[in-house]
Amino acid sequence: MKRLILSAVLALSPVVFSAMPLMPMAAQAQPAKQLPDFADLAERAGPAVVNIRTTERVKDTPSAPGRPRAPEGMDENDPFYEFFRRFFPPGQIPPQQSPRGRGAPGDEVPRGVGSGFIISGDGYLLTNHHVVDGADEIYVTMTDKREFKGRLIGSDRRTDVALVKVEASGLPQLKIGDPSRLRVGEWVMAIGSPFGLDNTVTAGIVSAKGRDTGDYLPFIQTDVAVNPGNSGGPLLNLAGEVVGINSQIYSRTGGFMGISFAIPIDEAMRVADQLKGSGRVVRGRIGVGIAEVTKDVADALGLPRASGALVRNVESGGPADRGGVEVGDIILRFQGRTIERSSDLPRLVGGTTPGTAVTVQVWRKGNLRDLKMTVGELEPEQNAAASGGGKGERAPAAANALGLVVESLSDERRQQLRIRNGVVIKSAEGPAARAGLRPGDVILALNNQDTSSARQFDEMVARSDRTRTQVLLIRRGDSAQYVPIRPASR
Repeated sequence: MKRLILSAVLALSPVVFSAMPLMPMAAQAQPAKQLPDFADLAERAGPAVVNIRTTERVKDTPSAPGRPRAPEGMDENDPFYEFFRRFFPPGQIPPQQSPRGRGAPGDEVPRGVGSGFIISGDGYLLTNHHVVDGADEIYVTMTDKREFKGRLIGSDRRTDVALVKVEASGLPQLKIGDPSRLRVGEWVMAIGSPFGLDNTVTAGIVSAKGRDTGDYLPFIQTDVAVNPGNSGGPLLNLAGEVVGINSQIYSRTGGFMGISFAIPIDEAMRVADQLKGSGRVVRGRIGVGIAEVTKDVADALGLPRASGALVRNVESGGPADRGGVEVGDIILRFQGRTIERSSDLPRLVGGTTPGTAVTVQVWRKGNLRDLKMTVGELEPEQNAAASGGGKGERAPAAANALGLVVESLSDERRQQLRIRNGVVIKSAEGPAARAGLRPGDVILALNNQDTSSARQFDEMVARSDRTRTQVLLIRRGDSAQYVPIRPASR
C-alpha cells in the first residue's frame, strides 16, 4: 500500500510543479530594505543627554498636640509605622532605619531621578517640570561622569517643561528639529535613564501626532519604550535632531505598555525662551469654558460639519464677555485660524500675547458673526507638587486615595466665588466618581477641616482613616452641599 501511494505522488508531482509560476529573476534579486542603524546616531547624540537626580531636605513636621510625631516620609500602611511613631522621639529615628533612607531634619536625601538634554554649549538644558518640581537641589551628570549642580531657571507645569542651567562651557549640545515635518510611521529614538540606568537607548516609530492629552500641547505619540527615569530625555529623528521631550506614558501598571507621549520641541522651545527671559510663561486668555462639538450638535445647529469649540460658560466681565460672546456660541475661527477641535482654542489663545486685539468668528443661531476682543493674561498657576518626583512618567498630577486630582484656586478665582478657602477638582475617579463628584466642583472642607491648597488637601487625605466615610463640603455653581465618600469595601 505504501508503495502505491508513493507512486501516485510521484506521478502527480510533475503536474504540480509545472503549474507553479516561476518568480521573475529581477524580483528574486531585489534586496530587502534595511532597517535603520541607530549606533552612529546614539554615539553622536549620547554625550549631550544627561542624568538628573534631585534631592530635598528633611523637614521637621510638628505633630498635633498630644500626638507623637510620625516618622518623616513613612507610609501609614508600613508595618513599622506605629512602632517608630510611638517609641522614637522627634529627630531620633535611627538613620539606618529611617524610611527611604531619610535622616534627621535638615539632612539632604534623594528625591527622584530623570533625564535631560543640553540645548546650548554654555550649560542650558531642558527637562520635565515634574522631574525638578519641589526639589531643593538638582544634580546633573554627564556621560563622562562629570557632575554639576543645576540651577532652575524656570518651570511650567501646564506644559511640563523646565529649563535648568549648569555653570560650564563648551558642552555638547543637540540640534533642534522640526516636529511638523514628522510623519506617522517614521523611526525615532529616545535616550534617557530609565530606572536610573544612564544613557539607555530605545527606538520605535511615530504612532500618531497631535494627541490631545493636555490643554496646551498636541503631543507626539510613539511606541518607543519609555519608563520611569526617561522623563525629560530627548526624542530624536534619524537626522539626530530633537523633535520632542519624552514626558508621559499610558500605563495601567506604572511601566511601559507600548504608548508614550513626547512634548513637541517647538512648543517646548517657546516655553524655554520665555523662562530664560523672565523665569515664567505668559499666556493669553479670553475667559470662556468650552466643550467639543459633536455631530448631533452640529446637525441640530445647521453646521456643515462637527468642528469648533462650543461655549459652555462666559466669565463675567472677561474679554469674551466684553466682546459679545454668549453661552451656546460655537467659536469657529480665532484670529483667522480655524478651530478644528475644541482643544485648538486654548492653544491659540494661550499663544497670543496679552493685550492683542483679535477677531473671533462664532456660529450663532444659524449665522456667522465676527466679534472683536482684547486678549487678557492667564493668571500664573501655582506649581503643584509632582507626585513621584520624576520617578515615573505620568500625567501632570496623580489621583489621591479618594480618586481626586485637585488644583489650588487663584486669589482672583476665590474672590469671584466669594470664598476664603478651597480647591477645585480637575478629575474624579474611583470612590469620588461613585459619590457623584465631578471636575469643576470646589472642595471647601474635608471632615469639617478647611482646605487651603492642593498640597494641604492631599496631605489631609493621606492622613485620614481610609476605613471610615469621608465627608466633603463642596460648592457646585452657586450652591454648597455635603458629599460623603464611603470606603470601597462598603
